[in-house]
This record gives sequence, structure tokens and C-alpha cells, in this order.
Amino acid sequence: MIKYGAPIVVAAIVAAVCVVSVLRQTAERPADAGPDLPRVMAEFDSLYGQNCAGCHGANGTGGAARGLTDEIFRRIADAAVIRGVVARGVPHTAMPAFAQAAGGDLTDDQIDTIVSGLRARGARADVTLDLNPPPYAMSAGDPTRGGGSFATFCARCHGIDGRGGRGAGSIVDPAYLSLVSNQSLRTTVIAGRSDLSAPDWRGNVPGRPMSAQEVSDVVAWLGARRMP
Repeated sequence: MIKYGAPIVVAAIVAAVCVVSVLRQTAERPADAGPDLPRVMAEFDSLYGQNCAGCHGANGTGGAARGLTDEIFRRIADAAVIRGVVARGVPHTAMPAFAQAAGGDLTDDQIDTIVSGLRARGARADVTLDLNPPPYAMSAGDPTRGGGSFATFCARCHGIDGRGGRGAGSIVDPAYLSLVSNQSLRTTVIAGRSDLSAPDWRGNVPGRPMSAQEVSDVVAWLGARRMP
């Protein structure tokens, strides 16, 4: 499943540090801002560099946190989803809220610029993938069934108990699970992390993609191992 080892815990810790160290942009957008794409992208580069690059990578391709521009992630997380996460953050994780209304420093216009820039930056006219990934939205999963699905799709790399195997490290480490939400786990299972050689939902068992229910069940199994 997710082919990365001990660095997963390091990445989670680094992500937490990013919350403290990230620089935030406080300047308002110019009053005459209009649909000038080069200017908008220049503003995006500044906002993204100061607020997002520390965790998500300089080009949005991944760092301590997942990349935001890969095609599968773009398919499952639309502009509304990205805007909500940027504005409100993800409680109890390393992702802070950036909207002024939620205690952050960015205006609504600045958040819109980040979202629009990410969508434009990741768009590729030469990619026409016939994808039908499981949905981004969480759905109820069964942790008991999830144990069987984990054994089928994930244990080859992470070990039968999730504590690490020949291809990847522990996915049930308390330090890791304390810093990620179930939605983040779901996103990783579906979209993978190409920057860490982690396959998407189609790549764990050759010719046997995970169903939406199997994804939900695996996430429920992992979530049940999070310390209270």
C-alpha cells in the first residue's frame, strides 16, 4: 500500500513544526484585482510560498504533507474542498486555519487566489485519465471488515498488524495517527503519495483496485487504532 518507512513519523513531526514556523501573508489584494492570469499567478506564488510551501513543497508536489497538484488528488478534492481546508484547517492535526474568520491571517480573496492558483498550476491539458476513484467524502466504515481489507491491500508493505513490514514502516504509530485525520488517511489510500512511492487505490494488488467500501473500512480500522 503506502511504500514508505520510518520517515512517515518524521514527516508527521515536521508537519507539526510547519504549523509553528510557517510565515503568513497579511497584505490585502489590490483593490483593482481583475482576471489578469499572470498577475493572479504571481500573487499566488507569493501567498503559496509564504503559507503553504513549507509543508506541501515548493511546487505543490509534496513535502512533510501531501502534494496538492497530482491528478488523482485533483479529481477527488475539488475547489470547494480545498477552500474549506485552507480556510478552516483540520482540527487536531498539523493543518492550521488560515481564514481571518477562523483566527488566521488571510482574507477571503487571498484564500480564493490560493485555491485558484492550485487548480491552475495542477491542470494539464495533456492528461486525460479515465479515472473513477472512490469519493473524497468520508463514509461509514467497519473496522472489523477493515482488518481483512488491510490484510489484503496493505499488509504486504506495512505488516499484518500495521506496525511495519519489508516495504514500509508503521502506519499505526501513535505519533503519526495523532497528527492525521481520518479524512487524510482516506485521501492517502485513494490518491497515494507519488513523492513517497505510495500507490493509489489501484496499485496495492495488481488488477484489483480497492472499492469505495474497502477504502472506508481500512480507514475505520486505522482510526480505531488511534490513541484516545
